[in-house]
Amino acid sequence: MNVPERPVRPGAGGPRRKPGRLGVGVIGAGRVGAVLGAALRAAEHAVVGVSAVSEASRERAENLLPGVPLLGIEQIVERAELVLLAVPDDALPDLVSGLAAVGAWQPGQLVAHTSGRYGTAVLDPARRLGAIPLALHPAMTFTGMSLDLTRLPDCTFGVTAPTAVLPVAQALVVEMGAEPVVIEEEDRVLYHAALAHASNHLVTLAAQSTQLLGSIGVERPDRMLGPLMRASLENALAAGEGALTGPVARGDTGTVAAHAAALAESPEDISRAYTRLAAVTASRALERGLLSAEQERAITEALARPGKEESE
Repeated sequence: MNVPERPVRPGAGGPRRKPGRLGVGVIGAGRVGAVLGAALRAAEHAVVGVSAVSEASRERAENLLPGVPLLGIEQIVERAELVLLAVPDDALPDLVSGLAAVGAWQPGQLVAHTSGRYGTAVLDPARRLGAIPLALHPAMTFTGMSLDLTRLPDCTFGVTAPTAVLPVAQALVVEMGAEPVVIEEEDRVLYHAALAHASNHLVTLAAQSTQLLGSIGVERPDRMLGPLMRASLENALAAGEGALTGPVARGDTGTVAAHAAALAESPEDISRAYTRLAAVTASRALERGLLSAEQERAITEALARPGKEESE
């Protein structure tokens, strides 16, 4: 991999490395940082240091990056040719600007963050000191265990970088075994919202459905929901909304009304999620010609007055 060259301070780079291999410093040994550090190490880059504050992060670093020294953040920045910032989104701007304020960033140093929300503008304080900004966000949920490394080949990364070094960012992702997808700076927030909507809200839906099944005595809700949700997800990704099934897609107003009435006695968050998502589903089904206007209106009205259909 061709990377911009910069002088390495004596002792900062450690042992001699193969051409094109980088000294990587990982700031944040959370679920993402430790795994990506291990993936870069597997690609024969040298991890020169990792920061870990909590006991869980120290244990994660020990398991995934054995032998890598635990260092302070400024020490890592001093030693590394590629600094990987794997910290929470809200902590990123202050971390970057704080290191800039003490002159820690170095000319020619690669600085990559793993935030989905931000592009490279958040790294401007480092860039003004000569560092090269990269945004490398894995579109995957992490456990922080070695299992994640086997999932990287099925993973894509949202990549944002200046044009001149975009190939470097893409090459780093490929070396980790994943696929880079270029996301423009101005699209980063929408990109991240799409991923959060798909991933986080899927967890909420699964948890709510599990809660409902548990409340009626189903002992293993996961065994009931697993095949259904996996098949639904695979069908949706393959066929889009053409894969939609169920009472809304059929225009089965009576069933939708019965669902809403039953859920009115359940926890409010579940009832609210069902009625709002069912209404959105009906609206989108109308737009795509799966429902008539009359069917969509009937479903929307039934959702707005749960229980009325049953009593009339």
